[in-house]
Amino acid sequence: MIAVLVAHALAALIAPLLVRNLGRNAFLVLAVVPFASFLWVLANFTNYHRVSIPWAPELGMDIELWFDGLTAIMACIVLGIGALVLVYCARYFPANATRLGSFSAYLVAFAGAMFGIITSDNMLVLFIFWEATTVLSFLLVGYKAEKLASRKAATKALLVTTFGGLAMLVGIIMLGQSTGSYLISDLLANPPQSSLVDVALVLILVGALSKSAIIPLHFWLPAAMAAPTPVSAYLHAAAMVKAGVFIVARLSPAFADASPWRALIISLGALSMVLAGWRALREFDLKLILAFGTVSQLGFLMILAGLGTRHAALAAIALVVAHAMFKGTLFLVVGVIDRVTGTRDIRKLSGLGRRAPVLAAVSILAAASMAGLPPFLGFYGKETALTAISETAALSPTLGLVTLATVVLGSIFTVAYSLRFISGAFSTKRGISTSPAVVEMKAPSALFLFSPAVLSVSGLVAGFLTANLVTYSLPYIDAFPVLGEGVAPKLGGSELALALSVLAIAGGATLFFADPLVTRWRSRKPILGNADRVYDATLRGVDEVSQRVTGFTQRGSLPFTQAIILATLIGLPTLALVLWPNWSLVHDGSDESVLQLAVGLIMVAAAIAATVMRNRLTVVLLIGITGYGTAVLFGLHGAPDLALTQVVVETLTLVIFILLLRKLPAEPHVSRMMGHRLVRAALGAGAGIMIVVVGLLAVSARSVQPVGAYLPDLAYSEGNGANVVNVVLVDIRAWDTFGEISVLLVAATGVASLIFRNRRFGSAPRVSDAPDMAAMPSRRHLQYTEIVWLKGSELRNPRNRSLILEVTTRLLFPVMMVLSVYFLFAGHNAPGGGFAGGLVAGLALVLRYLAGGKYELGESIPVDAGKILGLGLGIAACAALASMFFGAPVLSSATFYFDVFLFGEIKLVTALFFDIGVYLLVIGLVVDVLRSLGARLDSRIEVTQQ
Repeated sequence: MIAVLVAHALAALIAPLLVRNLGRNAFLVLAVVPFASFLWVLANFTNYHRVSIPWAPELGMDIELWFDGLTAIMACIVLGIGALVLVYCARYFPANATRLGSFSAYLVAFAGAMFGIITSDNMLVLFIFWEATTVLSFLLVGYKAEKLASRKAATKALLVTTFGGLAMLVGIIMLGQSTGSYLISDLLANPPQSSLVDVALVLILVGALSKSAIIPLHFWLPAAMAAPTPVSAYLHAAAMVKAGVFIVARLSPAFADASPWRALIISLGALSMVLAGWRALREFDLKLILAFGTVSQLGFLMILAGLGTRHAALAAIALVVAHAMFKGTLFLVVGVIDRVTGTRDIRKLSGLGRRAPVLAAVSILAAASMAGLPPFLGFYGKETALTAISETAALSPTLGLVTLATVVLGSIFTVAYSLRFISGAFSTKRGISTSPAVVEMKAPSALFLFSPAVLSVSGLVAGFLTANLVTYSLPYIDAFPVLGEGVAPKLGGSELALALSVLAIAGGATLFFADPLVTRWRSRKPILGNADRVYDATLRGVDEVSQRVTGFTQRGSLPFTQAIILATLIGLPTLALVLWPNWSLVHDGSDESVLQLAVGLIMVAAAIAATVMRNRLTVVLLIGITGYGTAVLFGLHGAPDLALTQVVVETLTLVIFILLLRKLPAEPHVSRMMGHRLVRAALGAGAGIMIVVVGLLAVSARSVQPVGAYLPDLAYSEGNGANVVNVVLVDIRAWDTFGEISVLLVAATGVASLIFRNRRFGSAPRVSDAPDMAAMPSRRHLQYTEIVWLKGSELRNPRNRSLILEVTTRLLFPVMMVLSVYFLFAGHNAPGGGFAGGLVAGLALVLRYLAGGKYELGESIPVDAGKILGLGLGIAACAALASMFFGAPVLSSATFYFDVFLFGEIKLVTALFFDIGVYLLVIGLVVDVLRSLGARLDSRIEVTQQ
């Protein structure tokens, strides 16, 4: 299973290259991947097994794959039809079609993601594949991005299915947390029961129903017909829309008796089957006829998958297979018709059956299976479904009768729109022997007809292999309880089911031939309104509300935005304290000292002074005092590592502020000073008080020993380090650290992009890049000193040079760099670490820049900061993934002991390599900031002064 997923991922990566070299014939090569995977599934059809790869066990995110009977059947659909659709694409697209490379990659990746959904036992991993199909569907539907209809359809599909996916994620988390396991196999073995579980099931069903386009979330599927026909045939007939049905079928053995299960699934499924079937009779576009027919059939499948009985489960499997074959065939046929005639409008097609008899025969076979005619698999599936519903003990007699009547009515519509499709596409219309579109058509090639022909014939052949399908379905069916329907289910129906099938066929034929009546009803408004208009109105309402809220809260004023944030920070906790008054404040001041109080008073005085001073530099320095005071408090509380980091960060922040202040006046203009001092004072005081109160409440609410008490022992036993802070960062919560350094990289890139605009990458200028100073008019009168302590300082204006600073930098820079390396290597057991070491190295570079200028920065680090950032993140990622190759979870660390000459025994913890990545990334961040806010602004200032 892992090989199948990896093969599809690799194929998706090389697909653009193949298309570039082979053109549209590259689809034939790419089809080998799903076809070979299909053969593997056939060879291992009854070899049920599991694959378990540790990933993040603490989060329940281990990769657990599960291959069983249901997986095998669904895999045949996903991979087999995926291969045929890729073959079809080789002749569907013109030879000069654009963006085929990306399209082919998305389509192959989608097949792999669908395989991931049906094989995932871990619900969290399943959700990742689930959302991957959502994103890939958006990209595939929006293939023709230059067309407004394609963009709107792709956005509609993305919003609806993403909404359902988010609801599903919440349900998965609730279900996993309530049961203690995210494995589907555990849920099936021990189904939980509680009101919380019922809520979780409803949320999961929202995701499944949205994916399978069930009313009221069905409207995205007809709109998605703006996509190329291969997308419609694969995603919206055979694969993606089956994902919701699969989830319901997978969970049904455990939760079919849950209170919201059958009520929600059967009611919405029945509504979809009837309303969408009727809507298919009102359309003239062949793809829309099939699209609404798909929604109708999906409603039918949902009823059977959610009913929770053995016969219904067997019928669901049979119809899922049959539906994939006949609906995939018909969509591909529509693509052929569209390509050879240039239209899909049944009013413009006449005489096509005579001109393309093979295409007509292929379509008739598929439509017969869709209508439920013998001996096709669709007939046996529908017979079994009618029998299962009529004989089930899972529904009350009244509900069972209503469900049965609804299915029969939906089947009548199915027969009617099947006839409508065949007649509209291939018949000779009254008064028109051959329409112009058909006269000018070009005969489709054999390869173009290959895929629909294979699928169509497969639906007929499968009708003679029903016994085999039952045998392969038994492992899944046996998970359902035996009610009053017998132990050994079979495909086929009772006499009542046969009579109802005859009724459906006769009723559908009658409805089709009574076209004038349908035409009269066709012009009327839909019974339940137009879902597309509701969607559009909802989007307009959301846009209007968002614009109003944004206009009120974001007026382009930074102080006002900060005021909104602080008001929210104060208001929400205050509201919570008022609504839930059962709280108390307990403050233990036993660890306080006079020194802490003195430091606190200094910080308060500096903060107050910062609010009344006008000089910007003075304000920045006063704010810095509060930061250094925090570092002192850390040190007094026995946290030297935090104190060190705070000092370095505060110093670096001060330097950055000073670099920015060079572009601003020393004091703000009186007319631009913000008013409302009382309001600002109230916000500041309120925010400070609220932070203190929330902190005291958090401490008071503790009922057990704080987790921090366990960290020293845990750090040494699990992370093999004595420095708790560093072990937490690079081992215990290394996932968070990896996310944080990724954010640092993005932040550095954002700052540099704002400054450089169109030239973000590059290194700081070097001495060799400097212009001839003597030629610059503004500097001809300057006399440069002959004593050069730093290589770049000789290019600075002598008025901006400081000999003492240059000498000090020359002496301190190597010491600080050695100290930073010491912090890096010693940080696992002593104060330091990659972050602190990187900051010290960054300060060394800052000092060198301040002493020598922008050219000295280039001489210090003659490398693009982006490369340092990328190297750091790459090393951290490699260190995170390396443990997987040794059978350990991601970000696991190991300890090695070895002897080194003169040094003795050395202990090496592999987390050091992760720390090295952090070290380099922090240095890259500082260099990037100095290059953008320092060297770049220096250049602008020099230009201004000239």
